[in-house]
Amino acid sequence: MPEKQSEDLSQIRSMEEGLTQVQIKYWQSFSDFDTWQLWVIIVMMIVSLVVLFILIDKKNILLLGFFGFNYHVWFHYANAIGIKFALWEYPYQLIPFLPTFALDAALVPICYMFLYQWTLKHDKNIYLYSLLLSGFFAFIFKPILVAFDYFHMFKGINYLHLFLFYMLFLIVSKLITNLFVWLQQKEYSNKT
Repeated sequence: MPEKQSEDLSQIRSMEEGLTQVQIKYWQSFSDFDTWQLWVIIVMMIVSLVVLFILIDKKNILLLGFFGFNYHVWFHYANAIGIKFALWEYPYQLIPFLPTFALDAALVPICYMFLYQWTLKHDKNIYLYSLLLSGFFAFIFKPILVAFDYFHMFKGINYLHLFLFYMLFLIVSKLITNLFVWLQQKEYSNKT
């Protein structure tokens, strides 16, 4: 490896270590277990997971889980990019170096899983109904988070952008899920 590249990587690593230490210190000061804001996040995550465990359609659990995990991944990537580019931030965090863990891993993907479950059960168009859920998250839920200082937006990001992100993640997640279902059905039909 060229010396300049090695020096640059070393500098990045050092800055990342420093940033991690600042994030941990911030978390200890403003988001630790003594703050009510952290407990709201914990409750939001635990309630979401318990409701999922109780209400998920067990006969479609792999399909719904695959779709939900897919949504979670896209949502997490977008949040990570948005934070890295200072487009938004989450002042209260469950884990200092995973600032959106409760939303990424639980609440939002689980809501979209339940939407998918409902549309499957009632033979409804998920894309149409996702407009309502995405609208709820972008235009009702996020403004509530903003009002209580759980979420801040910068550099021109607005609720319409968030709505489009929610829709994009739904579309991509559903298309990837459809592709895997199609591949599975194709493989199964080739064997019969």
